[in-house]
Amino acid sequence: MSAWYSGSYGVSQLLGAAASLSDDLRVMRRGFRWSRPRPRSWPEASPAIPDRPSNLGWARMEPVRSLRFLIQRGLMMPFTEAMTHLQVEGGEWVEDLDRPAILAANHNSHADTPLLLHALSQRTREKTVVAAAADYWYRRPLLGRVVGLWLNTFPFSRTGGPQAVLSSSHQLLKSGWNLLLYPEGTRSSDGRIGEFKPGVGFLATETRTPVIPMHVRGSHRVMPRGQRFPLPAPVTIRIGKPLEVRRGETSRAFTTRVENAVRQLGAGSEEAAVAGSWIDKWRATAKRPR
Repeated sequence: MSAWYSGSYGVSQLLGAAASLSDDLRVMRRGFRWSRPRPRSWPEASPAIPDRPSNLGWARMEPVRSLRFLIQRGLMMPFTEAMTHLQVEGGEWVEDLDRPAILAANHNSHADTPLLLHALSQRTREKTVVAAAADYWYRRPLLGRVVGLWLNTFPFSRTGGPQAVLSSSHQLLKSGWNLLLYPEGTRSSDGRIGEFKPGVGFLATETRTPVIPMHVRGSHRVMPRGQRFPLPAPVTIRIGKPLEVRRGETSRAFTTRVENAVRQLGAGSEEAAVAGSWIDKWRATAKRPR
C-alpha cells in the first residue's frame, strides 16, 4: 500500500501502460488488415483442415436403393435410349460378375455415367458405385446428395495421394461393390482419350481386383463440355475382357495396359486379348449359382 501511495505504481503508470497496449493493438490490427477488404489475390478463407466429404453410405441402403431403381428404370434408361439409341458390344463381360471389379472407361461427357450404367446388366448395375470427383460434385452438398441418390456415387479425390484413393474405394470393394472409374480424371474436350492417371493401377494392384476396360464413343456429341442440356446423337459402348494384375507388374505398368486396352477398344480391335475369344465370352455368360 505504501508503494501505491508513494507513486511507484500509481494511476499515472497504469494509464501509461493502457495507452501503450492500445498503441500495440492498433499496430497489430493494421498489420493484419482486419479493417480492410480482402485483396482479390488472396485465396478464400477456409479452415486449416477441411472437412472430409461423406462417402454417402446412406445411398447404398434401403429404401434409397429401391428409389434409385425406380428413377433409373423409369426415367434415366428410357431417356438415354431415346436420345442415343445406345449400342453395346461385349456386354457378356458385365452380365453376371462373380466378384467385385473396377470398370475403367474413357471420359467425354457428363452423359457417360448414365450411358455406362445403361450398358450394364440389372444385376451388375445394382452393385455398382460411381467415383465422382470430390472437388467438383461435392462442393455443393445438395448436388452431392442428388447425384448420390440418382447414380450411387461416392467422392473420389483427384488430387490426393494413394491413400486418399484407397480410403473409400478399398472398403467398397471389400463390401462387394463394383467401382466405375474414369482414369483420365477429367472430361475430354474433343473425344480423344487422355493419359490415364496411375490411381486405377494402384487401386487394382493393392486390392487384386480385376479391371474391365470400357470405351464410350459419341457421348461428346450428346453433351459436350460446357453444354447444359443433352442433344440427340448415336453412342456405342465397347466392353473388353477383364484384365488381371500380373505377378511382378507395377501399378504404373498395369495402368498403361488398361489405357492401351481402352484405346484398342475405341479403335475397333477384335483381338482376343482385348475383346476376348468366343470361348471366353461363353464362360462369362455361363450360369452361376445365385
